[in-house]
Amino acid sequence: MKALVYHGPGAKAWEEVPDPVILKPTDAIVRVETTTICGTDLHILKGDVPAVTDGRILGHEGVGTITEVGSAVTDLAVGDQVIISCISACGKCIYCKQGVYSHCQADEGAPGIGWIFGHLIDGTQAEFVRVPFAETSLYRVPDGVPAEQAVMISDILPTGHEIGIQYGQVKPGDVVAVVGAGPVGLAAIATAGLYGPSRVIAIDLDANRVEQAKRFGASDGVVASDPDWKDQVLALTDGLGVDVSIEAVGIPATWDMTLSIVRPAGHVANVGVHGKPVEFPLDRVWIDNLTITTGLVNTDSSAMLIKLLAQKKLDVSGFISHRFALSDIMDAYDTFARASETKALKVILQA
Repeated sequence: MKALVYHGPGAKAWEEVPDPVILKPTDAIVRVETTTICGTDLHILKGDVPAVTDGRILGHEGVGTITEVGSAVTDLAVGDQVIISCISACGKCIYCKQGVYSHCQADEGAPGIGWIFGHLIDGTQAEFVRVPFAETSLYRVPDGVPAEQAVMISDILPTGHEIGIQYGQVKPGDVVAVVGAGPVGLAAIATAGLYGPSRVIAIDLDANRVEQAKRFGASDGVVASDPDWKDQVLALTDGLGVDVSIEAVGIPATWDMTLSIVRPAGHVANVGVHGKPVEFPLDRVWIDNLTITTGLVNTDSSAMLIKLLAQKKLDVSGFISHRFALSDIMDAYDTFARASETKALKVILQA
């Protein structure tokens, strides 16, 4: 088959690789029909995720059709169209039993890490993929839901919802700021509305993304290159600062911005993937009664989000900015990596 293979920082290739095979009774093989590119893939290509080694097939999002199942798989069948979760979960270990699937202890890739596709095992930017723990890591696509919308359940929607909104403990009346209006930031904005905030402020260097965020539910937008961007945010909060400040980029500058606008007793929810350390001025903010959260998505809200998608209570069509054939994945990466120029949000790759 053909797949997108990582060959070290800055190097990747669309090349022939062996077809995946069933290795364990709980596996399934899925023919990938729709996949996409994540900001995390760009972090990998920068060298920010050293656990990804030369020869790894990238990608952790996808929708496809099951072509083969292991002997222990009874709830899924060949021919089922499924959403591939970015988190693989055995369903039996101590963390899975607590719903913390992101730290599944099963020995697949490495114990303690649920994000294995395109990281510790071969991923979904390929014609076929082996899916471990198929019954607890795949979701059937509901009738009437297009694959290109269903793929948003693989990662960005549960990530923005769980690590941004749920961890940030957004509640009715809150003022929420999302620093970074890329796909995951927009997912946080889109799902914030489920909890009734009074304002959702999108903050980004790209004025186009700030404007686009209003289509996803942002009530206000601030362009971060404005010298008075912070004053603009505070003016929307009567000078107090936001109740929930969400970091959705993963660089020191946006972390500093996120921390600078939260009010005392507020929440800072870090969603971004960081490749460098950041500063936390504990000598200044120890007195502020802040709650700081970090996390890798558990995908424990995926089933709920799928129901909302099927009932058209959650509109994700606006995430899709570009479409490519899977064989044109190199062009798709170029487009996605130059998002400020190309206006890319999510690029859809179809087999």
